[in-house]
Amino acid sequence: MTKILFMGRVRDAAGAGLEEVDLPPGIETVGDLRAWLSARSPELGKALSPSSVRVAVDLEVVADAHPVRGAREIAFLPPFSGG
Repeated sequence: MTKILFMGRVRDAAGAGLEEVDLPPGIETVGDLRAWLSARSPELGKALSPSSVRVAVDLEVVADAHPVRGAREIAFLPPFSGG
């Protein structure tokens, strides 16, 4: 099982902050995971735009080509602001 965490506006689009899934065959990279999640929910797909949402795999911020097979936790991190 892999924990997928959704933060900020991505959480709003996903309807939850956490989803635990067995990654389906063919989901090998962060980019594959974005595409799979986007196909499941167009609203979530819009929120997961690679240009504005960073991804951390097992607490390391990574690029879309990074492998996700065997990951324990994947977090989608939109830009944060605050003061």
